[in-house]
Amino acid sequence: MKNVITKAILSTLSLGMTMTAFAGNKDRAGQAGATEMLINPWGQSTGVFGLDVANIKGLAAMKVNIAGLSFAEDLELGVSHTRYLSGSGISVNNAGMAYRVGEGTVIGVNAMSMSFGEIAVTDIDHPEGNGATYRPSFLNVSLGFSHKFSDRIRGGVNGTFITEQIGNIGAVGAAIDAGIMYVTGKDENMHIGVTLRNAGTNMRFSGGGFSSEGTSVNGNYAVTRSMPQEKFQLPTYMSMGFAYDFYLDEKNRPSDNVKPLHRLTAMANFTSNSFNNDYLGAGVEYAFRERFMVRGAYRYEKDIMDKQKSTTFYTGLSMGATVSSRIGKTGPFLALDYSFRPTQRPANGMHVFSLRFLFLNKKSSLATPASDPTLAPIAQ
Repeated sequence: MKNVITKAILSTLSLGMTMTAFAGNKDRAGQAGATEMLINPWGQSTGVFGLDVANIKGLAAMKVNIAGLSFAEDLELGVSHTRYLSGSGISVNNAGMAYRVGEGTVIGVNAMSMSFGEIAVTDIDHPEGNGATYRPSFLNVSLGFSHKFSDRIRGGVNGTFITEQIGNIGAVGAAIDAGIMYVTGKDENMHIGVTLRNAGTNMRFSGGGFSSEGTSVNGNYAVTRSMPQEKFQLPTYMSMGFAYDFYLDEKNRPSDNVKPLHRLTAMANFTSNSFNNDYLGAGVEYAFRERFMVRGAYRYEKDIMDKQKSTTFYTGLSMGATVSSRIGKTGPFLALDYSFRPTQRPANGMHVFSLRFLFLNKKSSLATPASDPTLAPIAQ
């Protein structure tokens, strides 16, 4: 069974390399649909602009690299809210769950919806609006599977159902993600990750909104005219990342099974997009006792510094923080994440707030107290 899953993941990643052979092609820019699939709703990861492909852990991995889902210790529940271009009225709400079902095997469910508020209905006779409004609704639901194949290798696959509804027209589709992580080093502090995301079916809008009532040429009878619609592809991309953990007080460790108080992780990432510019970025994360974390990153793409030529509203910068604490002596850990990404057009920025509950099983290394409780490792 492990060999079958491994071959499926590798086959999907190989297919992704072929599909992204023309990545970054400016002639294809803007031709993909369902671009909400590119949105990462988790504050833990967006603090480094999603560059943590090699070292993302737990529930947030479902939107970055599904292989990292296998790091969930027992049960993880999370919700998040994104103020998308603050002040625009656009928001992203997200909820998910990760659950360990066996030794090294974790399944996850994630649902993300995007709201645009009320929009005025306009037509030829009422270009300023006819008094009616409608609410576009974008929803995608994912089911993921991740497994720890060995002490070094983890992999996973993720399927997503996509639906978009705009008034009386809509479109549906499906996508698949696959990812692999490799961990090595004395303290498992070197991380390499590769993921393919959003490889799936074409989508096409349909519905009554594309039909109009009229009369025949001679005016003898009524006719209904329908406007055919073209299919569109999903925004497929492949991302490759590297991360390295530096333990700043290595010499003060009481034993090898207790992690140091201070961790500094450096990460680098390259993303090959099928319909957008390619991304190249680097970031850092500092953690104190794995309870308080601050992070930041910069993601570069072509012409991002030229406001006249740039095809993104991001400036490339991102920053964020996490505060976590255990509820009682044996309760779950509660983690609060926040991230901010400034934008240049409009200059309102992206604010992401996440709340996560991490339940640990009794056999977990995170739940087992160390000789010095203040040094005991806890959930990230």
